[in-house]
Amino acid sequence: MAKTDFKTIDEYHNAFPMEVQERMQKIRKVIREVVPEAEEVISYQIPAFKYKKGYLIYYSAYTKHISLSSPWSEALLKEFEPELKKLKVTKSAIQLPSRDELPLDLIKRIVAFRKKESDQVK
Repeated sequence: MAKTDFKTIDEYHNAFPMEVQERMQKIRKVIREVVPEAEEVISYQIPAFKYKKGYLIYYSAYTKHISLSSPWSEALLKEFEPELKKLKVTKSAIQLPSRDELPLDLIKRIVAFRKKESDQVK
């Protein structure tokens, strides 16, 4: 990745090989479908989606995976535990290996869960 001062998600995507761009675009599309009112921004030099009073979700690309990031709640981790067992997961990131097909349905459900959590914040 040559450029490190991204202003838009498109600029971030364009810094990667086409295959990675396509994977990130699929994630972006899912997020836009689930939360069309979310604002696309760059935060910490990676794509992020702001919703209501905070950040809904981030994603970032690496050599061997794409990470979904957010401060995952215990409720979210418990809800998706069976599906997350086969992935590398921390309190703030879920790694989606490049060698595997993107779990778009899982991503959609995680984004919907994050939206629901955000809607409950007063």
